[in-house]
Amino acid sequence: MPEGPSIVILKEEVQQFTGQKIISVSGNTYIDISRLKDKTILAFKTWGKHFLICFDSFTVKIHLLMFGTYRVNERKTSKPRLSLVFDKGEINFYTCSVKILEGDINSHYDWSVDVMNENWNPKKAKTSVDKMEDKMICDVVLDQDIFSGVGNIIKNEVLYRCYVHPESIVEKIPPHLISQLIAECSIYSFEFLYWKKKFELKQHWEAYTKSICLRCNLPFEKKQTGDRKRRSFFCTNCQQLYK
Repeated sequence: MPEGPSIVILKEEVQQFTGQKIISVSGNTYIDISRLKDKTILAFKTWGKHFLICFDSFTVKIHLLMFGTYRVNERKTSKPRLSLVFDKGEINFYTCSVKILEGDINSHYDWSVDVMNENWNPKKAKTSVDKMEDKMICDVVLDQDIFSGVGNIIKNEVLYRCYVHPESIVEKIPPHLISQLIAECSIYSFEFLYWKKKFELKQHWEAYTKSICLRCNLPFEKKQTGDRKRRSFFCTNCQQLYK
């Protein structure tokens, strides 16, 4: 599943179509896409893993799910879920969720929980995390209502950076570490964006998919952790388990 930084890259790639009129629309999505024809795109936005195409009275929300892809000014052989054609160029989305959000986009999203948004509010995140005191930190970091845009790669890397075991219980983790984790969710997301643009993201992974701890030279444990059962890669020697 693409994480927040990858959706920011998508937004940057399609800026050429801001202010452009859609001259043709097609796709196998279930929504009524005919209303998009002859509409002018006012803006492209992102909220975490959601890609948003904004019009005057509604917004199209694209979620790439686990295996979704897109093409700008080119096509795949498979039929797109949504295809938008302009005078010069096109955008095609595949294997994704497409929904229409009516009215003002600001009524649908809290921008302060998006770790890459200019309105990101770490203090609000801290308050939300503290309310989930009995949860494992691996689940909390993936909660899109608190850390919108954070996915499993970012989760693993942030927990490793902060020396915290993924199965640690929130209320047992020292407050200064909670604050560090919150800060790193945003910091690492922007580093992820920088490295991905340079096509070197995987070179910088220190925990995700790794087998040996760089700090301890000991084998990593690989395990599906928390209620979400997402893959975690961690070192039982240097990542403290708070329970």
